[in-house]
Amino acid sequence: MAEQHPFKWRHFQSDIILLCVRWYVRYALSYRDLEEMMLERGLHVDHTTIYRWVQHYAPELERRCRPYLKSTSDSWRVDETYVKVKKEWVYLYRAVDSHGKTLDFFLSSTRDAQAAKQFLLKTLTASHCSEPRVINVDKNAAYPKAFAELKETGHIPESCELRQVKYLNNLVEQDHRFIKRLTKPGMGFFSFETAW
Repeated sequence: MAEQHPFKWRHFQSDIILLCVRWYVRYALSYRDLEEMMLERGLHVDHTTIYRWVQHYAPELERRCRPYLKSTSDSWRVDETYVKVKKEWVYLYRAVDSHGKTLDFFLSSTRDAQAAKQFLLKTLTASHCSEPRVINVDKNAAYPKAFAELKETGHIPESCELRQVKYLNNLVEQDHRFIKRLTKPGMGFFSFETAW
């Protein structure tokens, strides 16, 4: 069965929709900034319409692009940071490889071994991630426990090593600034789904 046209019945052309979605997810722009930019180009697009486009098309674009991502290196850097969801701080777990490519991310309301385990399991099962040789983490006590449990169950290879050295994680720590810069114009998120 042929896949239906994803832009059917939309008022605006697909390239306008995709441009707005791409600019929103890539650059530190708010929905109102995009509304103003489209108005400068002669298009009257409300900021709530752009919000709906992002919510509808961003997950689909991510799903379609994921199989084409280049494989990553076997040295991982894992860390967590805070973002606001419903005016409350939640934890954004992130992993990057030794070249700074994002492996995966995970939102959690807790910062414990269970959340770390869920995140590591999600990253290990991602199709574009290569098997880790070493996982670098900070001094958070949740990571060794989660690592040991996953190694025990066979999800992490026996040869993989966990390193808790603060300065080896500088790459992901610096990358958090980029994420914060993207989330700041929107003043946080209103649900886990929109944050994702």
